[in-house]
Amino acid sequence: MTDKYVAAIDQGTTSSRCIVFDQRGGIVAVDQQEHRQIFPKPGWVEHDADEIWTKVQAVVGGALERAELRADQLSAIGITNQRETTVLWDRATGRPVHNAIVWQDTRTSALCTELGGEVGQDRFRDRTGLPLASYFAGPKVAWLLDNVPGLRQRALDGEIAFGTMDSWLIWNLTGGVDGGRHVTDVTNASRTMLMNLESLEWDASVLEAMDVPAAVLPEIRSSSEVYGTAVGQLAGVPVASALGDQQAAVFGQTCYGVGEAKNTYGTGSFLLLNTGNRPVPSKHGLLTTMGYRLGDEAPVYCLEGSIAITGALVQWFRDQLGIIDDAAEIETLAASVEDNGGAYIVPAFSGLFAPYWRSDARGVIAGLTRYVTKAHLARAVLEATSWQTREVVDAMYQDSGVEITSLKVDGGMTANSLLMQHQADVLGVPVIRPVVAETTCLGAAYAAGLATGVWSGLEELRAHWKRDAEWTPSMGEEEREKEYANWHKAVERSFGWEQSG
Repeated sequence: MTDKYVAAIDQGTTSSRCIVFDQRGGIVAVDQQEHRQIFPKPGWVEHDADEIWTKVQAVVGGALERAELRADQLSAIGITNQRETTVLWDRATGRPVHNAIVWQDTRTSALCTELGGEVGQDRFRDRTGLPLASYFAGPKVAWLLDNVPGLRQRALDGEIAFGTMDSWLIWNLTGGVDGGRHVTDVTNASRTMLMNLESLEWDASVLEAMDVPAAVLPEIRSSSEVYGTAVGQLAGVPVASALGDQQAAVFGQTCYGVGEAKNTYGTGSFLLLNTGNRPVPSKHGLLTTMGYRLGDEAPVYCLEGSIAITGALVQWFRDQLGIIDDAAEIETLAASVEDNGGAYIVPAFSGLFAPYWRSDARGVIAGLTRYVTKAHLARAVLEATSWQTREVVDAMYQDSGVEITSLKVDGGMTANSLLMQHQADVLGVPVIRPVVAETTCLGAAYAAGLATGVWSGLEELRAHWKRDAEWTPSMGEEEREKEYANWHKAVERSFGWEQSG
């Protein structure tokens, strides 16, 4: 049998990469390039969408060259992307009309407050699953239309296209000004705050409230179908999937059943729980979002918990305190003591995200005595990630009634066995790390391969998923709950430090 290959483009916040996978889900080749971060004003973050498209073309060529493959040997190409980052471009010239506004950008904070009015940040939550926040794409579109001279009229005249980065790449891959497909998938559309989670269509009432004309919007499609055929260096290859990066990780981790969850440990952490074929509204500080949709099948929804500071706390311990020289050293130091010595670190450096959403919180170290050493603090640094994850898992259970049966993990911090063991201990469920750590790209490849017949279905994909390591709980229930109560006391001490006004 001739092996089949699928390529995945991962257009991320700091870089773009392309990974070629074989039929067993193994990595054949990788290429990656960084792009510029543009900071025009405090709190503003932009990307040059043209530069990103140039880099994407380069990494696609680089990955094919490293794999020693021709484009016509690819069965499909899939896309995963930084979510919420927003670009508007001229349909006739194909040029962006402004730099892309990145998900981290806060320029729309005042607009979001204005849109909330008397109702507040939950004004659109019943329809979109999201609180009004500068994080999401809808207000970014409105800001561009209001602040780029002449743009709103051009948008009303149908001359302007809007997209998150998946739309921008699909449009360019499939021909751009010469017949490029203007589409997005349900996962990316669900992060705009413009899509109705029940109908999976653009919500007319939200568009009207934000003053975003329907003429700029892409067509909403499933996450796994052929959107069009590539031209240029990938001529003839079906462009067959799109998923926001965290949803792609859910798919790559094969979290296809209700109650299956994954956590990605990076600078911060993103935990997503599969809640099945219905959106579960959150009353406990989580986001209701799309998980994925395969072709004409029923959509799958997730609850998402975003934690601001996890890996970044280790960086702070290294760079600001200078207690370790290398991030990997923290495990050895923490393992030199049996427990945290009664110390807890709450990393609310710029407030707390899920489930609290307290912008007035600031970081604290609680429970200090003269007994506490730098090794105890190292342990407290790691444990802060576990406890924050436990809080999100608890919120998910309160919202959905779904208990997680295990937690699949990916990201850089999963190399730390002490942390992963503590995570299993405080959750009381197994923590499992896969062999292929590049779960975001793998998810995009899987979805593209499903749409083009490379793989037969979800069960075949499950069969390809292989565990690299598993940690099972060893902490007693009484100790777990006592430690958790102490953690909550420390979190409460972080509240109210930053006074508004």
